[in-house]
Amino acid sequence: MNLLQIEATAIVIAMLGMFMWDLWRYDVVAAAALLAAIATGVVKPEKAFEGFAHPVIVIIASVLIVGRAIARSKILDSGVRALMRRARSTSLQIGALAACVAILSALIKNVGTLGIFLPIAIQTARRAGRSPSLYLMPMSFASLIGGTMTLVGTSPNILVSSIRAQEGGAPFRMFDFLWVGLPLTLVALVFLTFGWRLLPRDRQGKPTEEEQFDVGRYMTELEVAKGSAAVGRSVGYVEDREDGDLIVTAIVRNAGRHFIPSRNWRLVEGDVLVVQSSPDVVKAAIAKEGLELAASKRIEGADETPDDMATVEAIVSGESPLVGRSAETMRLRQRYEINLLAVSRNDSAARGRLHAHVFRAGDVAVFQGFGKTINATLGELGCLPLADRNLELGRAERGAVSLGVLAVAIALMVANFVNVEVAFFGAAVAIILLNQITLKSAYGAIEGPVIVMLACLLPLGEALKDVGVTHIVATHLTGLAAHLPALLAIGFVLLISMLVTPVMHHAPAVLVMGPIAAELAKSLHYNPDPFLMAVALGAACDFLSPIGHQNNLLVKEPGGYRFGDYWKLGLPLSLLVLAAGTPLIFWAWPTR
Repeated sequence: MNLLQIEATAIVIAMLGMFMWDLWRYDVVAAAALLAAIATGVVKPEKAFEGFAHPVIVIIASVLIVGRAIARSKILDSGVRALMRRARSTSLQIGALAACVAILSALIKNVGTLGIFLPIAIQTARRAGRSPSLYLMPMSFASLIGGTMTLVGTSPNILVSSIRAQEGGAPFRMFDFLWVGLPLTLVALVFLTFGWRLLPRDRQGKPTEEEQFDVGRYMTELEVAKGSAAVGRSVGYVEDREDGDLIVTAIVRNAGRHFIPSRNWRLVEGDVLVVQSSPDVVKAAIAKEGLELAASKRIEGADETPDDMATVEAIVSGESPLVGRSAETMRLRQRYEINLLAVSRNDSAARGRLHAHVFRAGDVAVFQGFGKTINATLGELGCLPLADRNLELGRAERGAVSLGVLAVAIALMVANFVNVEVAFFGAAVAIILLNQITLKSAYGAIEGPVIVMLACLLPLGEALKDVGVTHIVATHLTGLAAHLPALLAIGFVLLISMLVTPVMHHAPAVLVMGPIAAELAKSLHYNPDPFLMAVALGAACDFLSPIGHQNNLLVKEPGGYRFGDYWKLGLPLSLLVLAAGTPLIFWAWPTR
């Protein structure tokens, strides 16, 4: 090895050690490794930041935005919750959740899919009187295996497609992964439906972020707008549509007349419903029934667009001038340019009008105002903002629009009218322009640390090939695999990829193993494609630890899992993937 190769190897080994040590964040470690590579000449300065312009970055960021829009719309909630009510046994519920997650993970990046189903699974477990630990790990594993079915389902597929292009071939297409991913997903789903019994049943997970900041039911007002699906429906119908999580405590009709309705009360256009519920359920009711948030009115004289408006939860302090007064007597909209959208108090359900609610110390209220001034205004009012849950209570995104945009993007891509990065970038922009997600939420969906890490690792991975390190490693692996038949050589690469991913991150695993696998295939005079597929599958299927993929980390705290819990379910599933995935790759991708 020459000096440059030694320096490149030392940088990679040190980087992997930092990843395993887990003292610093992944993006910081990757950035430090890139700087070290520039300083030693391993990466040329003119190529150092090409990773930020790489199509992989555009694809991942765009898919995350599309996934966030669909997740926030709650369009899937009703169907999944209805399915959970029909599935009574633990196996049926886990199998149904895992199947839903796996299917959706093929179309939306798997971390976005898991975010959609995480609260549904926790609520299902709570209602059934079972520990969420039985549900969450199988669901996480299902999202990982489901993502292997398409190009955009998981980052390893996207990254290995770019490596194939760097090796002189065309990038993989959207459904090139389906031949291996689909049968493997079906096998894994059968295993997870019954394999959950390997998990501990006594884990008490920490509450999710939503549960940590749950302040109970809010009182708010919803107006039955013209054309609303609720017109002519009963109060009981509206309550039942939200599984009893929304309670109509009063109705205001005919110029302010106040009624306490029965469940059979029929709604008419213009009715104002005083309801008790959580913000998420209120948003779902607005979207499904065509209701409007009665208190959300444009502030007079304002030039700001809807995206300039912010929604903040705040607690009323004992020194607040609001104490003992109402929004109406304080003239909040006229004097302070804020709207009162909802209020919560830990006592009996409020039945009065929202604008007439008399504040007490300890009340938690949801205020809407201009993003630039609302925090200062709340400080003036003696209200203390709570953790930002990005409620956007006044918005009711229509998930069908986002799903339609996604379907169009996939159709254009499959028909070869546009390439992958253009299709998903266009979908993300269209969703923003159609007001399905705010710019704040769109930027919040992009995982900055992951983007920075990938952008730093891409030129480093390319440099390993340029200076000859991958060739040296591949030569040594060739010596080990030289006497193996093609089937076992593919299994060998799959096994190594599965073993290195839990101690690294799936992205570095692909960027390091991908070029090595391609070199190994060439040394053995095989087609590189099945070996690249083995790397993608091995890196995507991290079932042995919580650190190889963010999905496993995402369920760790809510499920109450310990580090050693993962291999109890993950080891047999990994062996299943190895045993079934190797012949599937060999069958789908010829070695000659």
